[in-house]
Amino acid sequence: MRWARTIGDMACLFDQYPHILIYIREFSGRPGNGSGASGLAKGRYRYFRHQDRAIRDMKTRLMMAAVVAALIGAPIQAADMAAGEAKANQVCMACHGPQGNSIVPIWPKLAGQHPDYIYKQLTEFKSGARVNAQMSPMAAPLTEDEMRDVAAYYAAQTQTAGAADPEKAELGKQIYMAGNAETGVPACSGCHGPQGLGLNLAKFPRIAGQHADYLAATLKSFRASERANDPNAMMRGSAARLTDDEIAALAQYLQGLGQ
Repeated sequence: MRWARTIGDMACLFDQYPHILIYIREFSGRPGNGSGASGLAKGRYRYFRHQDRAIRDMKTRLMMAAVVAALIGAPIQAADMAAGEAKANQVCMACHGPQGNSIVPIWPKLAGQHPDYIYKQLTEFKSGARVNAQMSPMAAPLTEDEMRDVAAYYAAQTQTAGAADPEKAELGKQIYMAGNAETGVPACSGCHGPQGLGLNLAKFPRIAGQHADYLAATLKSFRASERANDPNAMMRGSAARLTDDEIAALAQYLQGLGQ
């Protein structure tokens, strides 16, 4: 049961991350006066950690909800990995490469990416929530099952290694782990994790080992609000104060992270 499984996963999340970091963007923009991405850029960041008791209470509620959902929900069909591979080889491989490891660095690696994130992007390319001249027409004819199959197939593949420019990577690591307090840039690791592996449940993508060219282009797209399918404008707000040099440094650091 899809939503029963999701609720159960949330409870497991508290087990894996007993002091899970909750990121809250405090809005300073007011309706009609800088709201949206520009208002977000003026906000402040606050961080809160769950207390142990609150975590236990939340886990109990989530597990109870998962049991109820399992009893009343409709079963879902598991992703078909073979069908996903066939569709990926037919439609996706020309750009994203064999097993999802693209050779051209402006196109992202999909190998090892979280399935829920891949599925979200495909559905939003199809719906128009995310627009891209290459991807939008490719996603348009895909069915829901095909998107889930492709997502599951790519998630099961192994990402190829990348290498970082050591001169730029030092600054990139500093920003990734700690942000830039002077300009209000938050630490990327708060959502994407210290190893850049992201979180499937929250649809935070894996960015470790990704092509630097693609990462830099994506950050600039968020900074310019050209890409706007990030929930609550989280990425647009985070990227708004990044300089070109900081973006280049982050992209290089992440390209070599975890290798």
